[in-house]
Amino acid sequence: GTGADTNLYINQAIVFIEDAIQYRSINHRVDSKSLWLYRWYYSRTCQWILSLTITIILALAFIEKPSSLTITSDVRYRLPAWNPPCGLTESIELLCFLVFVADVSVKSYLIGWEEFWKNKWLMAYILTLIVSLTDWIVSLSFFCTENVRIRRILRPFFLLQNSSMMKKTLKSINSTLPEMASVVLLLAVHLSLFTMFAMLLFARTKDGQQDKEWVGYFRNLPDSLTSLLVLLTTANNPDVMLPAYSKNRAYSVFFILFTVLGNLFLMNLLTAIIYNQFRGYLLKSVQSSLFRRRLGIRAAFEVLSSLKETPANAQQSYVSFGALLQVLQKVEMDSRCKQAIMRSLKMCSCDQLSAAQFQKLFEELDKDAIKQHPPSPQYQSHFLQKMQFAFRHPYFGYLGNVVALANIVSICVVLVMDADKQPSERDDFFLGAINCFFILYYLLEMLLKILAMGLKRYLSYPSNRFDGLLTVILLILEIATFAVYGFPHPGWRPEFLGLLSLWDMVRLVNMLIVFRFLRIIPNMKFMALVVTTLLDLVKNLRAFAGILVVVFYAFAITGIMLFKGAAKFFLLLFQTSFYIEKVVVLYFKEKCDFVALLGHFEAEVIYCLLYLLFVNLICRWAKIYFVAWWLISSVIWVNLFIALLLENFIHKWDRRCHREPLSDIEYQRTVELMFRDVLEEPTEEELMEKLHQHPHLQLCR
Repeated sequence: GTGADTNLYINQAIVFIEDAIQYRSINHRVDSKSLWLYRWYYSRTCQWILSLTITIILALAFIEKPSSLTITSDVRYRLPAWNPPCGLTESIELLCFLVFVADVSVKSYLIGWEEFWKNKWLMAYILTLIVSLTDWIVSLSFFCTENVRIRRILRPFFLLQNSSMMKKTLKSINSTLPEMASVVLLLAVHLSLFTMFAMLLFARTKDGQQDKEWVGYFRNLPDSLTSLLVLLTTANNPDVMLPAYSKNRAYSVFFILFTVLGNLFLMNLLTAIIYNQFRGYLLKSVQSSLFRRRLGIRAAFEVLSSLKETPANAQQSYVSFGALLQVLQKVEMDSRCKQAIMRSLKMCSCDQLSAAQFQKLFEELDKDAIKQHPPSPQYQSHFLQKMQFAFRHPYFGYLGNVVALANIVSICVVLVMDADKQPSERDDFFLGAINCFFILYYLLEMLLKILAMGLKRYLSYPSNRFDGLLTVILLILEIATFAVYGFPHPGWRPEFLGLLSLWDMVRLVNMLIVFRFLRIIPNMKFMALVVTTLLDLVKNLRAFAGILVVVFYAFAITGIMLFKGAAKFFLLLFQTSFYIEKVVVLYFKEKCDFVALLGHFEAEVIYCLLYLLFVNLICRWAKIYFVAWWLISSVIWVNLFIALLLENFIHKWDRRCHREPLSDIEYQRTVELMFRDVLEEPTEEELMEKLHQHPHLQLCR
């Protein structure tokens, strides 16, 4: 009942509520110093520093040797990449490792020794740091000349372990793998059987002229397997069957059966299984997140009920109004939720809240984020009221879409007419004049909408912000064009002035006008539904994008380590073929254009032959690397993305069928809220049992 105990209980409740908001575990130390350290660790500044450190250590791969960070990727024209001196990137790495050491130390201390041994991610974190630091020491001892750097492959782990949603997603993917493996095994059986059939069907014969299919695609088991595997991706279709088809049309039946069974049945079956299984495991993950939120809120209630405001003879625990108000003033949460909770609290007539009332009060966290648009201005003038009615009407927006369409059509007509003209023959008067007219209309339309809706209401709509920003940019570009090149007139082809030529300025304006035409999307309901689904995926599924970055990064670093130096011979021959091509073309150009064309063709043939030589002699085992990449990125990951896209789209479609949102309200949902209707609320017994298992919190009951 002392003041120190009161402050401790208040701080514990604040931290537990913040844990509930962020779906964090409450199994951490709860003494005063640890709570201060805990809040500091999860502050925006500290988390921003940690995110910046992860970004820096991942970005080092772009400048480390072998660096390929050049303007062009063409080996014939690019300059040698900058190679930093030994010790520069290593010093940056060391600073990043020190931040990670501090990060894992704070995490380990906060959860305690007992919880540390249960946390596999933290143990893997420490192991990764030990291996990385050891590899860093080895690198310096060899003066940065070693060929293999293990720590580069381990860098994506730092990104992975820093996101709880990414870890949940990875756990869901891992749980889905057994079902995926059954279909992948079926694909392997399908591929193997057809490979055997192909080797028997296209076996070598006595007539060498009829063995083109055998020579090109089915010479041996690895080549046959590779050819059909590539056909499964449709990358070599129809090339793989043309030699056999030209010999006998009946051979096409083999390839049709393979494609139908593999692509239409097995691949789509894999998508269906992944959608069904992954949705179930993701639902379990979201269910555990809901349990964490309810547990955090209940923990806050229990510690607040220990304050002296609760009557000693009370049979049921209560939390006083004043204690909760004190907590809400200090807790960091969304202002919308805090205001809604404060309003509900003030509307409550009782001075004390029970556990059920306390939990219900914080259900505001589970609701859709509702954005209410500001009201329109109220004009006293009858004329302004009529203007407001006219320019707020949907028909005015439809007129703007028609004008934008007319602008697009006029640009297309001019581009078609001037497609074959040289820049010196092109008259930019017509295009400049119509662009000037349409931009003035766009400016007038924007000003009239602001007059009718008010500036705050106009800016509250994303479509208006998009439209207005492009209109302002177009106006600035048009003014700059007039200032540099004057007003349009017949024969308007001035010389190059300033940073951009007139044609470049006109092209930039036209590209922005075409981009501005996307304003029609909100007026087309079905198109708007598709676009909002994609935008929600971008906003809410950052965890999947993070795992995709991890996969890309790991495969890229592995590819650099495996194939470093393997292409030098190929690049040398490629450059040789390039010079042969130049010599042949220059030699025959004076004699005959046709002969020059033949010389160019011969040089291209030399290039193709050198490429085949490189693939067959140097990188035969590279097939395993690329097949693994195809399985993970295309077969598994693309199907996971399709599953989530379907789930998000179906959810939005169901909401659209059951409830049409009002024009002044926008609803925004997170991944957790997608499954809110099918989640089960945890019982009080489950919550109290979990609270009593807390390693650092001792409850009074």
